Amino acid sequence: MINNKILGLIGLAARARKVCFGADSVEERINKNKVKMLIVAEDASQRTKDKFNKIAKEKNVPIIIKGDIELLSKTIGKSNKAIIGIEDINLSNEIQRINNGGEIIG
Repeated sequence: MINNKILGLIGLAARARKVCFGADSVEERINKNKVKMLIVAEDASQRTKDKFNKIAKEKNVPIIIKGDIELLSKTIGKSNKAIIGIEDINLSNEIQRINNGGEIIG
């Protein structure tokens, strides 16, 4: 299950035109060092997940595998997108913080 705050931040990034999506586009943007974080749908193909895990490790880009294709696609206003690249460092950091449980004030 993906946190609603994370979905909100992904939507914000999409409205700010700070996202790329689709395997080819995301891979191209990673190679240009534009992508600060990858979000891959849990129901993406195993081949896709393996490929982007490897690329993320090589390029030192954080990766989160959460949510499903339908939910992630709807969040950015597209359809059938299994991979989203976040191109804004601040939004990327905030998504990582929330994903790691950082929104809990103790």
